[in-house]
Order: sequence, then structure tokens, then C-alpha cells
Amino acid sequence: MKKNYDLDDLKIYFAVSAITVLILIYLSPKLGIVFLIIYAYVFYLSLKSLEKRKTESIKYIEDINTDFDSVTKNAIFNMPFPLVITDEEDKIIWYNTLFLNMFESENIMNERLSTLLPIVETTESEEELIEVFEVNINKNNYRVHSNVVDVSKTQSDRNKMVLYYFIDNNNYRELYNRYVAEYPIVIKIEVDNYDEAIDSTPSNNRPILKAEIDSIISNYFKDYNALVRKYYDDMYLVLLSFSSLKTIKGKRFDLLDDLRELDKGNTIPLTLSIGVSSFGLNFQEAYTEADTSLDLALGRGGDQAVVKVKDSYEFFGGKSKAVEKRNKVKARVLGIALRQLIDGASDVFIMGHKNADMDSIGSAIGVLRAVLNRNKKGYIVLNKPNPSINNIINRMKEEEPELYKLVVNRDYALSNITPKSLLIMVDNNKPSLTEEPELIEKTPQIVIIDHHRRGTEFVENPVLTYIEPYASSTSELVTEMLTYMNDDLNLTHFEADALMSGIVVDTKNFTAQTGVRTFEAASTLRRAGADMVKVKQLFQDDLDTILGKAEVVHNMKIVFDDIAISRLEKSSDSSVLISAQSADELLDINDIKASFVMAPSDNQTHISARSKGNFSVQLIMEKIGGGGHLNMAAVKLDTVNLDEAEAKLIEAIEEYLKEGDK
Repeated sequence: MKKNYDLDDLKIYFAVSAITVLILIYLSPKLGIVFLIIYAYVFYLSLKSLEKRKTESIKYIEDINTDFDSVTKNAIFNMPFPLVITDEEDKIIWYNTLFLNMFESENIMNERLSTLLPIVETTESEEELIEVFEVNINKNNYRVHSNVVDVSKTQSDRNKMVLYYFIDNNNYRELYNRYVAEYPIVIKIEVDNYDEAIDSTPSNNRPILKAEIDSIISNYFKDYNALVRKYYDDMYLVLLSFSSLKTIKGKRFDLLDDLRELDKGNTIPLTLSIGVSSFGLNFQEAYTEADTSLDLALGRGGDQAVVKVKDSYEFFGGKSKAVEKRNKVKARVLGIALRQLIDGASDVFIMGHKNADMDSIGSAIGVLRAVLNRNKKGYIVLNKPNPSINNIINRMKEEEPELYKLVVNRDYALSNITPKSLLIMVDNNKPSLTEEPELIEKTPQIVIIDHHRRGTEFVENPVLTYIEPYASSTSELVTEMLTYMNDDLNLTHFEADALMSGIVVDTKNFTAQTGVRTFEAASTLRRAGADMVKVKQLFQDDLDTILGKAEVVHNMKIVFDDIAISRLEKSSDSSVLISAQSADELLDINDIKASFVMAPSDNQTHISARSKGNFSVQLIMEKIGGGGHLNMAAVKLDTVNLDEAEAKLIEAIEEYLKEGDK
């Protein structure tokens, strides 16, 4: 290959030649002059040759650039996909025909690209590649790539230009949509009250009822090309596509209504609990997730579907009252299991919810008795009594001073609890609502006993869970468990009164949420020495509480024809108690099916909700961050503005009513 030299490459050659000529001139002047003339001529020819080659090189490069510009322009003008160029202000300065054909307008020059494609995001950096994105134009999907070009050093008045090119993405999008639509979803179904419903059916209709249950469930999913397998009398496993699940969600799982309407002489209606996995899992993970969702549906009282969606859940149904289970096997098994856990623990800490009520403190006292019966150290964690439990705490001081010494605050509990301690949560299953959430992190051994419907927030991996939404109160559940944990209850009269007060407050004197087992628990406590006169004295109010309830009645207004909303304007130690009791009393007004009372408390707004019939205040409270039962729920909002809280409440009620119309 011919090599080109520049002047720098020839410097040494000319220097050596010049020295040689000088030496010749010195030794032989005549000969030296001849060589000097030859040297000068060669030097001149070399400079001319170098200049010529430099000119040729520049012309060669210019020709290449010209050809490259022609190729580039020709390539851009003839690209088989839409192209558009914008300036730094997002204005269109050039586009090809394919880009223009995507729009109905014939003149889009100088328009902002973001007005045609709202998803377009421009960048301030001249070197940054704008992120790839997708757009839909006239039912076509495009994947848009872009690049920023710095033109500030050219003759252009602009600083930069942005080139967007649109790649047809229809085939990929269709394939992806099909992949999503056909992705398998796992569903687990349980008939909540199968045994009770069958037992309540005339014997000659029982085979028909069983067959109808199978038929309704199988035919329902058959319409969605799903695979249904019954693997137990009351359990079903379903595999269906994600697109079918979306359709079912759009119909709000109307299978729940179909089965509830089944009547073959059964006096107890049939309900379903449905657990659904989320998208993007393998079969093993999906089965586990569906099982977890089913547990959540059962923990919330059944008659509902729970669908896992990323890191949260969607709930459908749950508008009927949980049916009482007459089978006491579960209570016996869990009672024995709790006894074994107590025996194996170094000590036991019992904790209710913040702003403890009679059921919370009463059930805690009952569990403490179970611990003492096993000769173990036990403590009730209570930071500060509130007006709703002041009477029972004062009576404990007087009648049971040794028991009162076992009521400790958070500091004592946090400094004494160990990984070998047992923590028992009563009347609550949300960690954030416990008397001291930090205790949950101190021990892996946690037991939950509660009658509230389970929400999405829950303790991770409790060793024992007893959540029964059908129960009137946690005190009822604890009373039942006590009968299986020891041959003799050993309840003092005070402890029996405490448990009875828990049942009384949550049943509104045995008028709401009561079942056969509620009265059985009450009779057990009565035999243990519970005195209804003394229990009633625990609920006596002071004058300020009575005046507060009168204010709530005065402030009441009716919305949506049959829903009462009221408020307590000033904050006090009794605010929560007054709002709860007032909500109960507002239900006594004719034609009122639900009541909501707001009250300021601890820089928050507390809302107590009550209802009768099939109006679920639980679902309404969950929409704004609370929870509870079908006909008894509450929430704390992070605002002290009652008008703002009322606006959120009315919005949640309106949303609930609209869902009921679907």
C-alpha cells in the first residue's frame, strides 16, 4: 500500500541531507555547491508533492462527506416508517409522508408534537436519549424511538433538534395482549356454611341441594372456558384466563349472588368465599396466593371474593352478615393449642387496641386468667385508660389489686419482652392499631384472637390465629376457649363481669350480632358469678358524656334519604366514647339504616359507624382506611378538619351505594 508522508515525516531526512551538503561544501566547495543545488531542487519538489497530496486528500474527504450526506438524506426521505423532527420548543420542523398519513390534518408544520402525541416528553439535555415509549394512533400501536442532535455549532439558528421515528408495534402488541389475556389465574372457592346449610335442609332435598351447588359453580365457570375441580365437599379449584377474570370482576363476582339465592328448603343461605391469585405467577406461587386470598376472605366473614392485585387486594361482596358456626371443634382445638403455647412461653403479654373498649379490656382480662391458670407470668399492656374503661379499671384497683399490678405500660413491656415471650393480641388484628405496635417486632410468637373482619394489614406469620367474624365479641371467643383450656375456669366475679361487659357492649345488650353461642358464653359467665347489675354499673356515664351525646343528636343531618351523619365539635378524653355511643343511639331513629358520627381526637378525626340490616359500614370505612364489622366499624383520619372528613365520608358512602347498584 502506498504510504503518504507529510512534512513532519521528512524533517529528519532533510536535516541529515543538509548536514551532508554542508560537510561537502567544507571539504570540496565546488562539489558541495552542486549538491546544494540538487538538495534545493529536491526540497522544492517534495514541498510541491506534499501540497498536491494534501489537496487530493481534502477533496477525497469532501467527496465522501458529500456522498454520505446524499446517502443519509436519501435514507431519511425513503425510510419505510414515519419520521418527524422537532426543534427545542417541540415544534415540528420536518416530517415524512408516512408520518403525515397517521393524522387527519394536512398541515402539521410548526405544531407542537406533544399536542398530537400527548405522551411525548421532551428533554433539556442535548446529549440525552429520550426514553422509548409507545403510542396508539388510529388503532395502530407504535414504539417511538428518539434522539437529540446538537446543532448549536452549525449555521442553524437552533440549538438542538429531536428526531422521532415510529416503529410499527402492532404484531408485538397483539402477541402481548394475547399473552396477558390467556395468562392462567388460580382460584380457590369454599362454601362458607356448607354443613350448616345442608343440616338446615329437609332430608329429601339434601342430595338436590348438593347437586345444585356443584351445578351452579361448574356452569358459571364453564361460560368462561375455565377448568373446575371439586376436591372436597365444600372446596373447589378453578383455573381460568386473566381476560375471563377481568370479565368476572366487571360483573362483581355475581356468582356470590347466584349461590346465595339457591333455595331448596335450606333455612340457612349458602355463601361463598373466593380467593384469587394475581397475574404473573407460576402455578405453585399462584396456588399459594389464592390460598392466602381465601384465608383473607374467610377472615373477613365470608360471602366475598378477594383478588390479589400486586401489593394490595380488591374486595367484592361481603355485604351479608357472617353466619354463626355451631361446630365448637375449632374453639376446642385452638383452646388446647393456646394452652400449649402458654406453657411453652417464658411469659405472656396481652395487648388490645388503642382507645380500648370494654370488649378489648374484658377479653384481655379473660386471657390473663387463662395464663394465670397455667401458673405463668402474664401482663396486660395498657398505656393509659380512657373514659370508656375507667369504671372497670377503677373497680379492678379496688377489688383485684393483685390483678391490677399486672397491668403494665409500653416501657415495661418493651424492656421485658423477649423472643421466648408470647404476645397475644385481642379484639384487633391490625398491627398499627394495637396498643404498642413495636411489641410485635420483639417476639416471633404472636397469637391473634379477634372477631373483626380481617383487612389487608395483618401480622406476618402469627403462630395461632382465631378470627371469627360471626362472633358477637372477642370476649365470647375467649370465654369459649377458657372452657377447653382448663378443667376449672377459676374466674373471679370481677373477671366474669369483665368478660360479660365485653359481650354486652358489642351486642348492644344482646340485641345485635348475637347467636346461640353468644348466649351459651353468657350463661357460662353467669354461672361463674357475673352480676348483670354490676355489669350495667360499668357503663354509667358522667354528665359531660351525656351532654356530648345530646350535642351529636342536635347536629345530626340525614343524607341519601336514610343515613345519619353527625359530629362532636370539641375534642375531649371522651370523644371516641361519645361518638361510638351516639352512633348506636342514632340507629334508634325511625327509617335510619346507618349512622356515622365524627369527633376530633388526638389531632385526628375519629369516625364511628353503625348500621342495621345488610348495609355494610365495614366496606365504607375500608375505603377511607378503617375497618370493622358489617354493622359496626370505625376509622381515624389524619385531619382535624371535620368538614374535610365529612366530604371524604360522603364520597365513600356514595361510591358504596353505586357499587350496590351494579
